Amino acid sequence: MARRKLMDMVAEAKAEITELSVDELQAEMDAGTCTVVDIRDIRERVEKGSIPGAVSSPRGMLEFWFDPESPYYRDSYTFDGRYVFYCAGGWRSALAAKVISDIGYTNVAHLEPGFGGWEEAGKEIEDVASTSKWIKRPVE
Repeated sequence: MARRKLMDMVAEAKAEITELSVDELQAEMDAGTCTVVDIRDIRERVEKGSIPGAVSSPRGMLEFWFDPESPYYRDSYTFDGRYVFYCAGGWRSALAAKVISDIGYTNVAHLEPGFGGWEEAGKEIEDVASTSKWIKRPVE
């Protein structure tokens, strides 16, 4: 099998999925019509924050949490839901949206400019470090 380049794979995924701008995602969030899924690593979330209300589903577990046949399936992810994925720059989330659509989810998209685009647009950012159960805090 010939080597495939990552950016070719991202381009192929983007050709098959729905890409949203920051404003389009904000409109869906305001309407309450989607679940925003942050696929970044917890370290990225803690360092930079998150889109308010986004659920954390790290890229490494995504297929396992979305596939009902997986022993790790999370029943909060249903085939009739609307899911918008994002990562830092829009590459991982494009691949994520593609693989979740390959599993059979039909209403998925990704934030094309990623969290960096959200941040650059001056949108609200949730402080994840202050609420994360994964951050050690002093015992009082």
